Amino acid sequence: MSGLFALLDDVAAIAKVAAASLDDVAAQAAKAGTKAAALVIDDTAVTPQYMHGFAASRELPIVWRIAKGSVRNKLVILLPAGLLLTSFAPWAVTPLLMMGGAYLSFEGAEKILHKLLHKPQEHQEQAAPADPVHLEETKVSGAIKTDFILSAEIMTVSLANVAGQPLWMEALALVGVAIGITALVYGAVALIVKADDVGLYMVRKGRLKITRKAGEWLVRSMPGFMHALTVVGTAAMLWVGGSIILHGLAGLGWEAPAHLIEGWAEAVAARANYWHGLVNWAVTATLDAVAGLALGVVLVPLGEKVFTPLWQKIPKWKIKT
Repeated sequence: MSGLFALLDDVAAIAKVAAASLDDVAAQAAKAGTKAAALVIDDTAVTPQYMHGFAASRELPIVWRIAKGSVRNKLVILLPAGLLLTSFAPWAVTPLLMMGGAYLSFEGAEKILHKLLHKPQEHQEQAAPADPVHLEETKVSGAIKTDFILSAEIMTVSLANVAGQPLWMEALALVGVAIGITALVYGAVALIVKADDVGLYMVRKGRLKITRKAGEWLVRSMPGFMHALTVVGTAAMLWVGGSIILHGLAGLGWEAPAHLIEGWAEAVAARANYWHGLVNWAVTATLDAVAGLALGVVLVPLGEKVFTPLWQKIPKWKIKT
């Protein structure tokens, strides 16, 4: 009988260890996901742009196809590559992060320069192909390719924040980040692209005046909301890109730029009393974004002449529905 109780004690101890391990995995996933939160904003801002030109009945199926492509990007390609890096070439994580930061800075700066240097009519999309199936394939392919860049940065940022943990914990944490962020991003995208349809339904079917007014407000507010989301997404790209570059340089031994920004932020925050932490973060994020913009402006000519043409030659990625 005593042997049975000893066995039950061992089982209980193993269960406690397993529960603690799961808690550790959840904590690591939450930590990694939090660090990648700014990239989620940009990912959410970018994807709805691929929904233009489709019938309302195709919007959610297209979001689902892109979401499946995003999961494949993260779990099938990026997760194994990231784990291989941490196991055999951990020194490469920082340079890869910096490459991603440089790309984000380039992308953010390119958006701003394009807005400033081109006439409004030049921002309109070219006429859509007559074949809706071809248009959908083209849009889905482009969205998944764009997602790959953002997913690579999300997974690399997440990987950097769980480095040093056991390999199995890193893998489970990254799986949690991949699934959680994909669900968050494309759930939000689905809500955004269908918001105007919901508003129209409220206008047409609402029995109460307040319901119809709310529907009208929802329809009218969506263009402004999309514009604001694009602005926030661009700012987030520059902030994250600049921050990654500055921290990467510090990790490689050139700490002066990061320390300079920290000193300026602390000097401003010291005057803020109760708002010290918020002001310190805001000043740091703003200066990081300025650094990202400066780098991006330098990279734009190189990107337009070299990297963008190479990127356009990558074969289309198709996801079966």
